[in-house]
Amino acid sequence: MVQSLPARSDVKREETWNLQDLFTSEEAYQDAIVALEKEVDAFHQQFKGQIKDAHSAEEALKGYESLYKMFVPLGTYAGLAYSTDQTDSDAQMRSARFGSVSASLSSKLSFVDSELLELPVEVLEEAMKNATEFGHYLKTLIRKKPHQLHPEVEKTLAAYSSSFDGPYELYNTTKMVDLSFEDFEVNGKKYPLSYVLFEGDWEAETDTDVRRAAFKAFSNQLKNYQHTTAKTYDMNLQIEKTTSDLRGYDNIFDYLLFGQEVDKSLFDRQIDLIMTELAPHMRKYAKLLQDVHGLEEMTFADLKIPLDPSYEPKITIEESKKYMNDALAILGDDYLDMVNRSFDERWIDFAQNKGKSTGAFCSSPYGFHPYILISWSSRMNEVFVLAHELGHAGHFYNAHKNQNVFNSRPSLYFIEAPSTMNEMLMANHLLENSDDPKFKRWVISSIVARTYYHNFVTHLLEAAYQRKVYERVDAGKNVNAGILNEIKRGVLEEFWGDAVEITPGAELTWMRQPHYYMGLYPYTYSAGLTISTQVSKRILEEGEPAVAQWLEVLQAGGTKSPVELAQMAGVDITTEQPLRDTIAYIGELIDELVKLTKEIEAVPAK
Repeated sequence: MVQSLPARSDVKREETWNLQDLFTSEEAYQDAIVALEKEVDAFHQQFKGQIKDAHSAEEALKGYESLYKMFVPLGTYAGLAYSTDQTDSDAQMRSARFGSVSASLSSKLSFVDSELLELPVEVLEEAMKNATEFGHYLKTLIRKKPHQLHPEVEKTLAAYSSSFDGPYELYNTTKMVDLSFEDFEVNGKKYPLSYVLFEGDWEAETDTDVRRAAFKAFSNQLKNYQHTTAKTYDMNLQIEKTTSDLRGYDNIFDYLLFGQEVDKSLFDRQIDLIMTELAPHMRKYAKLLQDVHGLEEMTFADLKIPLDPSYEPKITIEESKKYMNDALAILGDDYLDMVNRSFDERWIDFAQNKGKSTGAFCSSPYGFHPYILISWSSRMNEVFVLAHELGHAGHFYNAHKNQNVFNSRPSLYFIEAPSTMNEMLMANHLLENSDDPKFKRWVISSIVARTYYHNFVTHLLEAAYQRKVYERVDAGKNVNAGILNEIKRGVLEEFWGDAVEITPGAELTWMRQPHYYMGLYPYTYSAGLTISTQVSKRILEEGEPAVAQWLEVLQAGGTKSPVELAQMAGVDITTEQPLRDTIAYIGELIDELVKLTKEIEAVPAK
């Protein structure tokens, strides 16, 4: 039975992460802020107006690197403490305070990039040769040169950085603090409802009446906040559009894709091919769910139900550790050591509580170990979610050990490849260890319903929606709730066709994702999974040589472009073939599910 969520103060300590690895006390945290402010003042006094040649550029970057590393744990501590309980007043104030301090200090440090970019390119290239550790930073800076504004403008924009983050903070406050849900009732029985309970439990509930009632109650409450949320989102979009125009980009897509080091053709290809070529496979999967569950009609509220609810075992946190060890052992002892430490040293926040951020994420502060947030529901499919987040952790664990703070983070385009790779490795491990048709069907349905649905459907449909929104914004228009609902409904209807009824409330799913405040992020899930699908096949076929290449990719961090990183792993993303192969593979998995279901249903019940 699903229970109401406890307060953060009532959860088990062993199910929470240990933020004392960042700062042992609040006093230590506050002292570190004071120390950073002093260091920034000293740096400003030493280097402001003094970056005039390759040598002074190198010296300034050394000092700037030290300051950057001081920023990291402070922002991480404030953000992580807030994410586990957004109703906590102290955590709210700490996070807001750091945002203000960070904006002020960033403004004071904005002269670094401005003065570097005032130097001739050949001087920057000389600095790159003399100090190779800063080569990637300077190369990126040279790319930015055409879009750099006057130093005083850059300083002003940096001072407003906390305000520019306002829409995202407002979205989270509306979602996790102000938006609350009453119990819903089915056949005289009441059930608790919250964001976490809906997304973690009720979406996958096998009782159709309860599941659909939960969806209706959840959607009705979202609807009450649609206009505030739409206005918040429009504010964010207009900030992005204004910034794009100020910096002289041809369009908002070029601005948002600039940092990803890919052009719009890769973005469009991902959306266009999946919308047209994956859709028929996913409609077949929806029809299979409908048939197995005996539904008269397949609705949007039914898409997350398991194919075989009788074969959804429960799993404890401790049991999940063994699954991680067994599935990820192929990545080597050092990787497994990281996995085990994440459990033993409380790098993971498993607890379910009121005010906690929904979904799951991994934060990997440079110079410290990664942190993972997940709300553990004890469903077996959580092993895929945890493997995913440990993929992020393993990526940055390797990158941080081999690169400096400026070089460790790759393009957003590639960021989901290591995470989805671990999901594929988990699936391969589970399939190798049982010949039982029901278990095999459960594993394959988990790959389809969790790994591919989440990354190739949920997030890709977000991307298709985003593209239409940004096209509108780039034309100088605004959005409101009615327009966003219409766009979202249109995308859902295009993808699902006649196979799924897009019931009232489905159009409000744009309100549920924080990704819309992170630029063109959603499409990168399918881009990363395209890469990891192909690499996981290589690992199955080639073993150790493919693993060794993959670890080298993780260690490279951000020193190479997404195209170069994929090439290191043996995947050519300059062509559409890897994506077409992955779509075909998903189709094969769904065909296998249909076949297994027929075989299982043909066996008489005992």
